[in-house]
Amino acid sequence: MTMKKIVSLTLLVLFSISCSFGSLIPAAATPTLEPTQPDTATPLPTSTPVLPTSTFTLTPTLIGYKTHTPTALPTSTLEPSPTPLVLPTDTFMPPVKMEGFVSVNISLKEIYKDKGCFPAVVRITAQLTTTVNVAHVLLFVRFKSLKAERAAKWTTIEMQPIGAGTFIHDLASSQMLEDAYFETSWIEYQVVSANQAGTEVGRTDIFKERLKMLECVPPTATIKP
Repeated sequence: MTMKKIVSLTLLVLFSISCSFGSLIPAAATPTLEPTQPDTATPLPTSTPVLPTSTFTLTPTLIGYKTHTPTALPTSTLEPSPTPLVLPTDTFMPPVKMEGFVSVNISLKEIYKDKGCFPAVVRITAQLTTTVNVAHVLLFVRFKSLKAERAAKWTTIEMQPIGAGTFIHDLASSQMLEDAYFETSWIEYQVVSANQAGTEVGRTDIFKERLKMLECVPPTATIKP
């Protein structure tokens, strides 16, 4: 075979092979055009907070409503007394001069005439300024009318010492002069101290309208059949 034929055969073979491979290559796909989509940002994940479950109860506020404030009750209730306050008679009495004495006191302001009514005895107490040269303490008492100037005679009674310069006497109307002539009256009194010879050492003025004697009216016995 000549060289020319060999070259022709070679070219023919190559041409055949190229045709065979050409039929095997697929045709390029034609692209489909679409409108341009705007860039859509991918949303970031949002963290949803977890709210705690409410355990309290809401109290509605009422407009114009005032909360009632309880008022504490007083611990004690004072009531006015229908009876006016009666002050002792001594409150309005002028002071009595007491030379040689610290005090002269009475246990009661009213006693009954000594006929079975009580109280019928009053204690009179006198305290000396000093016991030096004092041997006797004498009590002078008399009845004095409540309305008139009439008065009984003075009765002299020696008081009993109880120590520390203090002397006492328990007085009843039956111990006084002219007791039969007075039912309701004042009892005036005065105290005098003296030495062993009977010479006066101290003396008070007369205590007036401090002690009252009331009439004793015993209850009448009723005899039942």
